[in-house]
Amino acid sequence: MVSLAERAAVPAHVLVRILDRESVLLNLDTEQYFGLDETGTRMWQLVTASPNIEAAYQELLAEFDVEPEMLRSNLMELLTRLVDNGLLQVIPADVGTVPAI
Repeated sequence: MVSLAERAAVPAHVLVRILDRESVLLNLDTEQYFGLDETGTRMWQLVTASPNIEAAYQELLAEFDVEPEMLRSNLMELLTRLVDNGLLQVIPADVGTVPAI
Protein backbone atom coordinates (compact mmCIF):
# COMPACT_ATOMS: atom_id res chain seq x y z
CA MET A 1 0.00 0.00 0.00
CA VAL A 2 1.26 3.47 -0.91
CA SER A 3 1.68 6.03 1.87
CA LEU A 4 1.80 9.83 1.59
CA ALA A 5 4.95 9.76 3.74
CA GLU A 6 6.86 7.78 1.11
CA ARG A 7 8.77 9.04 -1.91
CA ALA A 8 8.05 7.94 -5.48
CA ALA A 9 10.86 7.02 -7.84
CA VAL A 10 11.02 5.93 -11.45
CA PRO A 11 12.61 2.48 -11.76
CA ALA A 12 15.58 2.21 -14.14
CA HIS A 13 13.62 -0.17 -16.38
CA VAL A 14 10.85 2.37 -17.06
CA LEU A 15 10.87 4.65 -20.09
CA VAL A 16 8.73 7.80 -19.90
CA ARG A 17 7.71 9.97 -22.85
CA ILE A 18 5.63 13.13 -22.46
CA LEU A 19 3.94 14.67 -25.47
CA ASP A 20 1.41 17.50 -25.41
CA ARG A 21 0.84 17.15 -21.64
CA GLU A 22 0.03 13.43 -21.90
CA SER A 23 2.48 10.63 -21.32
CA VAL A 24 3.28 6.99 -21.93
CA LEU A 25 5.15 4.86 -19.39
CA LEU A 26 6.79 1.69 -20.67
CA ASN A 27 8.14 -1.10 -18.48
CA LEU A 28 11.07 -2.38 -20.57
CA ASP A 29 11.21 -5.63 -18.57
CA THR A 30 7.59 -6.67 -19.12
CA GLU A 31 6.79 -4.54 -22.19
CA GLN A 32 3.66 -3.31 -20.42
CA TYR A 33 2.77 0.29 -21.04
CA PHE A 34 0.44 2.76 -19.41
CA GLY A 35 -0.98 5.94 -20.93
CA LEU A 36 -1.67 8.96 -18.73
CA ASP A 37 -3.95 11.86 -19.59
CA GLU A 38 -3.06 15.46 -18.73
CA THR A 39 -4.10 15.14 -15.08
CA GLY A 40 -2.37 11.79 -14.60
CA THR A 41 0.77 13.18 -16.22
CA ARG A 42 0.78 16.14 -13.84
CA MET A 43 0.37 13.76 -10.90
CA TRP A 44 3.29 11.69 -12.22
CA GLN A 45 5.49 14.76 -12.66
CA LEU A 46 4.86 16.01 -9.13
CA VAL A 47 5.16 12.70 -7.27
CA THR A 48 8.43 11.82 -9.01
CA ALA A 49 9.93 15.27 -8.38
CA SER A 50 8.76 15.87 -4.80
CA PRO A 51 10.56 14.88 -1.60
CA ASN A 52 7.50 12.79 -0.66
CA ILE A 53 4.02 12.01 -1.94
CA GLU A 54 2.43 14.33 0.65
CA ALA A 55 4.27 17.33 -0.87
CA ALA A 56 3.02 16.36 -4.32
CA TYR A 57 -0.52 15.96 -2.97
CA GLN A 58 -0.42 19.45 -1.43
CA GLU A 59 0.82 20.93 -4.72
CA LEU A 60 -1.97 19.15 -6.60
CA LEU A 61 -4.53 20.55 -4.14
CA ALA A 62 -3.25 24.05 -4.90
CA GLU A 63 -3.38 23.48 -8.68
CA PHE A 64 -6.70 21.70 -9.09
CA ASP A 65 -10.22 22.63 -7.99
CA VAL A 66 -11.09 19.30 -6.40
CA GLU A 67 -12.27 17.95 -3.07
CA PRO A 68 -9.25 16.85 -1.00
CA GLU A 69 -10.58 13.33 -0.37
CA MET A 70 -11.38 12.78 -4.05
CA LEU A 71 -7.88 13.90 -5.02
CA ARG A 72 -6.29 11.69 -2.37
CA SER A 73 -8.34 8.70 -3.53
CA ASN A 74 -7.54 9.26 -7.22
CA LEU A 75 -3.84 9.84 -6.54
CA MET A 76 -3.54 6.71 -4.39
CA GLU A 77 -5.41 4.63 -6.96
CA LEU A 78 -3.10 5.81 -9.75
CA LEU A 79 0.06 5.27 -7.73
CA THR A 80 -1.05 1.81 -6.60
CA ARG A 81 -1.76 0.76 -10.19
CA LEU A 82 1.62 2.08 -11.34
CA VAL A 83 3.44 0.27 -8.53
CA ASP A 84 1.52 -2.95 -9.21
CA ASN A 85 2.59 -2.79 -12.88
CA GLY A 86 6.26 -2.10 -12.07
CA LEU A 87 6.08 1.43 -13.48
CA LEU A 88 6.78 3.23 -10.20
CA GLN A 89 8.42 2.36 -6.92
CA VAL A 90 7.82 3.88 -3.52
CA ILE A 91 10.55 4.08 -0.95
CA PRO A 92 10.83 5.68 2.49
CA ALA A 93 11.25 9.44 2.05
CA ASP A 94 14.50 9.45 4.03
CA VAL A 95 16.29 6.81 1.93
CA GLY A 96 19.22 8.37 0.17
CA THR A 97 19.04 11.53 2.25
CA VAL A 98 21.45 10.58 5.04
CA PRO A 99 24.05 13.31 5.48
CA ALA A 100 27.64 12.42 4.60
CA ILE A 101 30.07 12.01 7.46
